[in-house]
Amino acid sequence: MILKVGLTGGLASGKSTIAEGLEKRGIPVRDADRMVHELYAPGGAGARAVAAAFGPGFLCPDGSVDRRKLSMHVFHDREALATLNGLIHPLVRDEWARWFASLAEKGEPLGVIEATLLVETGGRERFDVLVAVSAPAEVRLKRAIKRSGEIDPNEFVKRMTAQFSDAAREEVSDIVVRTDGTREELEGKIDRLAEDLRLRAAEAGAGGRSGFFSKPGEAPR
Repeated sequence: MILKVGLTGGLASGKSTIAEGLEKRGIPVRDADRMVHELYAPGGAGARAVAAAFGPGFLCPDGSVDRRKLSMHVFHDREALATLNGLIHPLVRDEWARWFASLAEKGEPLGVIEATLLVETGGRERFDVLVAVSAPAEVRLKRAIKRSGEIDPNEFVKRMTAQFSDAAREEVSDIVVRTDGTREELEGKIDRLAEDLRLRAAEAGAGGRSGFFSKPGEAPR
């Protein structure tokens, strides 16, 4: 049995930093956005689905999906977004299942899927443990500006508010990690998170249940 862990958080929440930290500590992590990139590659199932639903004009000359054009099209059109989600999310979930199965075959006790819209797209029930990463809006905006160099704050806020709030994610999560402290504090939280996930995996394999973090919980300080 493999413990299936979902790791989620909004834009610039620190989710990718947590994912990288877990991977450095020997825990397998798969980025759902990377899966989408693979599906959108020339000849990929995602690219074929986009072309069929929206037309070949949403493909680049090499046959891959023009992600920027597609994103701008669906961001302001809820019906188009719903259509895209209905096409792509089942493909991504199939990839999740194949990845977890491959880990189980290797004898891995747990695996982590990193996905921004995990809760929004109804993926919660596919995981044994959900970890929500959060930070105050002003911290997330500063990170986004630092990361991209130039960003329209109004556009960032629009995109942030289009996602679920941190509170909504935390409500359905088993573990909450807040990333607004120092780097040293964050490294300590990642250490404890890795320890907790390994404990949960060991107890799940033995038929038990871990109470290392209560729900809703934050990685202890």
